[in-house]
Amino acid sequence: MEYSEDEMLMLSGIQHFMFCPRQWALAYLEMQWKDNRLTIEGNILHENVDDPFYRMKNGGVATLRSVHIASKSLGLYGMTDAVELRPSPQGIKIKGCKEPVLLYPVEYKHGKSKPDERDEVQLAAQVICFEEMYHTHIDQAALFYNETKRREVITIDEKLRNLTSRCAEQMHDLFDKGITPKAELKPHCKRCSLVDLCMPELSNRAKVKTYLKENLYEETS
Repeated sequence: MEYSEDEMLMLSGIQHFMFCPRQWALAYLEMQWKDNRLTIEGNILHENVDDPFYRMKNGGVATLRSVHIASKSLGLYGMTDAVELRPSPQGIKIKGCKEPVLLYPVEYKHGKSKPDERDEVQLAAQVICFEEMYHTHIDQAALFYNETKRREVITIDEKLRNLTSRCAEQMHDLFDKGITPKAELKPHCKRCSLVDLCMPELSNRAKVKTYLKENLYEETS
């Protein structure tokens, strides 16, 4: 299946969807957003990274920033933080490069590696975009974490590709239906910038009376 231009969703949303489908729906369906320390730090990092006119060459490897990408199979579009053009006889011809190159996307993150695959899914979505646009195959890409100052090499295998495709399909399904999933209180809620808008504590019916009593009703003596 291929999505049309009118059906394309923002690629950056797939990381939010993996973290919490409700967070994604609040941000991308209802257009509600609120920053916290973590999101502000991430924005500052990307301000320093995202420069569409930046081109660096290091040992024959050229690096491009803020490259516009899209995938019709995923129905996603966006920008990649960086893509390295690595000279290789097995590579592809790119305008401006004298020899064939392998594409190597690099995504920058302000924190450290996550306990789930939200960062890997975003990176895999970028890889699939590049593959479709340049008719190539990419086996590996990288995540650079600003907190640890380390680059982690990610293998883009079939398991990760399938997970990415399923996430994209579910995003489109919710978007088409206009559905915001119900709140569900989980440990990661306390790190979410939308926790005050989402109010996941109300998802536990047993706590609703206590919440209303503490926040809305005045006790009478």
